[in-house]
Amino acid sequence: MQNYEQKSEKIRSMFRELKKNDPERLANRLNLSWSNWGFGVETLDDTAKRLNQYGVKYIELHGNHYGPDLGYRPSEVKQVLQDWGIEVSGVCGMFSRENDLSSNIARHRQEAIDYIRRETEFTAAVKGHYLLVVPGAVGRAQKYDDMEWERSIETLQTVADEFCNWNIKAAIEPIRAAETSLVHTVAAAQAYIKDVNHPGIRHINGDIYHMLVEETHIGEAIMQAGDQLVNLHLADSNRGALGEGHMDLDTIIMALYLIGFNQAGRFVTPEPLGPGGDPYPAMFGRPDKELLDALVRKTVSYFREREAILIES
Repeated sequence: MQNYEQKSEKIRSMFRELKKNDPERLANRLNLSWSNWGFGVETLDDTAKRLNQYGVKYIELHGNHYGPDLGYRPSEVKQVLQDWGIEVSGVCGMFSRENDLSSNIARHRQEAIDYIRRETEFTAAVKGHYLLVVPGAVGRAQKYDDMEWERSIETLQTVADEFCNWNIKAAIEPIRAAETSLVHTVAAAQAYIKDVNHPGIRHINGDIYHMLVEETHIGEAIMQAGDQLVNLHLADSNRGALGEGHMDLDTIIMALYLIGFNQAGRFVTPEPLGPGGDPYPAMFGRPDKELLDALVRKTVSYFREREAILIES
C-alpha cells in the first residue's frame, strides 16, 4: 500500500473494532448542516426551503453583520427557520482585509473586534453553537510582516470574553496557504489556541478542502483535532459537490465516528465554493436555483449513502 493508504487502513481497522466492540457509539448519525453564504444573495426563506426539501436540519449562517445596521435580524431569522424546521448550527465568521485580526492597520483590527462582538451576540440570539474565527484575512496569502501571529493573538484576546459571556464556542479555522497567510493546519490552530490561552477560545473548525493540501492525511488530522473539533466543512477535491471528485469521504466519516463526533453540538457542514484563491466574492453571486438545488441534492445523498454503507455493512 502507498503511505496514505496505510494510514487510511489504520483508521478503517479502528472503525471495524468500534463497530464490533461498541456498536452503541454508532447509533446516532452525524448532524448535517449547510453553510449558506456560498448561495450568494438568495433569500434565507429560499435557502431554508431547499435545505428542508433535502433533509438538512441545520444551517451555518453567513456572518453578515459588517456594521451595526447590517445583516440578519434575529427575530426574522428565527421565524423563517422555524417555518421550515431548520435550526442554527453556528455562524460563519467572515474575515477580510477590512476586519483582519492580524492586520498592521489598527482600525482594521478594531473592525475585527467590533465584528466579533456583533456576531457572538447574534449567534447566541439564534441559538447557534459556534462562531467561526479566521486568524488572518481570507484572500490575503502574502503576510504583512513577522509580527502578524502576535497581533492576531493580542486582538482576539481583547474580545475573547465575549465568547464566554454569550456561551458561544470560538472555532478557529485553518485555511490553505493559497488563501491566508497564517494557521494552515490543525497543529497550527492548536498552537494558536494555546497562545491565545483563554477559556473562550478552545475549538477548531476544520475544512477538508483545505486539509487536502495542507495536512499529510485528512483522517489523521481529524483524529488529532479530536474533541476540539466542533464543525467540519465539506467539499470534494474540486471544491464541488461530494461525490464529484476524488476525496476519500469514507475515511473522513470513519475518523469522525472514532472521535465521537456524532453528538449534539457537533456538525458536518458542506461548503462547496468552487476552486480559486479568494472565495469571498461568492457571497455576492446571483443565485442559480437549479445549480444550487443539484449541489445540495447530490452532496446530501452521497454523504448519507456513504455513511449508511459504512455503518450498516
